[in-house]
Amino acid sequence: MLTVFVNLQGQVRKATMIDPAWLRPDSTANLWVDLASPAEEEARILRDVFHFHELSIEDSLAEVHHPKIETYGEYLYVILHGIDFQSAKHRFATHDTDFFLGRNYLVTVHDGTSRSIQRLRDVCQRSSHVLDEGPAALMHRIVDTMVDNYGPEVEKLAEKLDQVEQQVFDQPRKNLVKAILTVKRDVAALRRVVLPERDVVSRLARREFPSISEQVSYRFRDVYDHLVRLSDESMLFHDRLSSLLDAHLASVSNRLNQVMKVLTVIATIFMPLTVLTGMWGMNIPLPGFPGGEGAQFWWIFGIMLATSAAMLAAFRLRRWL
Repeated sequence: MLTVFVNLQGQVRKATMIDPAWLRPDSTANLWVDLASPAEEEARILRDVFHFHELSIEDSLAEVHHPKIETYGEYLYVILHGIDFQSAKHRFATHDTDFFLGRNYLVTVHDGTSRSIQRLRDVCQRSSHVLDEGPAALMHRIVDTMVDNYGPEVEKLAEKLDQVEQQVFDQPRKNLVKAILTVKRDVAALRRVVLPERDVVSRLARREFPSISEQVSYRFRDVYDHLVRLSDESMLFHDRLSSLLDAHLASVSNRLNQVMKVLTVIATIFMPLTVLTGMWGMNIPLPGFPGGEGAQFWWIFGIMLATSAAMLAAFRLRRWL
C-alpha cells in the first residue's frame, strides 16, 4: 500500500501520486512516502521516481536484514528493526523497516505491521508539525517510537527470566532446560538486533551525514542512550541465563550423583550376600552350623544381617552415607 504525505508551504496533505517537481533541488516541499508491503507496481517508484541504487532497492524488498546504514550519494539508506506485536509464536520477534532519507524526502518500506509508522501516519493526517521540521526529524520520530516499543517486550523477558530463576531454586527436581533455552533464544534475538541497531543510531547521533542536522543529531543521542541501556540489559539477561543453566545442570548432576551413590551402596551390600546365598545354595555337601538342618537357614540369615549391618556401619564411619 502506498501512502504519500507532502508539506507545501506549511500545509500537509495526503496525495495519491508523486509530483516530480517535489524532488527538484529547488523544491521547498517536504515529502514522506510510505510503502507497506508494496506490490511490484508500487515498488517501481523506488527505481523510476526516486532513482535509488538497485542494491538498496533489493535490500529494502527483502524480508530480513540486520540493522545497517549506508550512504548512496544524495541519500542515506538505513535498516532498523521494530517489535513484531503480531508474532503468533508468543516469542520475541522483530520486523525490519527500511528508510531512504534524502534532502527533502523520506521513504519508508516495511511489511505493514509497524505500529510506529501507523501512529505517525495518523498524526500526519491531523497535524502539519510532523513534516514541518523536515524528513530527518520525521525519521527520528519513527525510530524513537520503535525503540520505545522495545521497553514492554524487554520487561516481559525480564518477567520470564525471574519466573525461570524462581523455578530453578524452588523446584530443583523439575527439568527446566527447555524453559531456560527458550528464554535464552529470545534474549539472543534481542541482542542480535539491539547491538547493530545501537551502532547505526550512534552514527546518526554523531552527525556523520549532511542530511542530519545538529539539532536532530541531539535527538538521536537520546535514542542511542536508550539502545545502550537495552544492550546492557540484554547482556545482563544472557549472563543470568548462562548462570541459571549452569546451576540447574549442576543440581541435576548432583541429584544423579546422589542416586548413583545409593545404588552403589545397595549393590556393594548385596555382593557378599550373593556370595553367601550362592555357596549355601549349591547342591553339594557343605559344612553345617549347630542346631541341625532346621537351623541352617537362620544361621545364614543372621550372617547376612550382620554382614549388611557391618558394611553400613563402615560406610557411616567413612561418611559415604
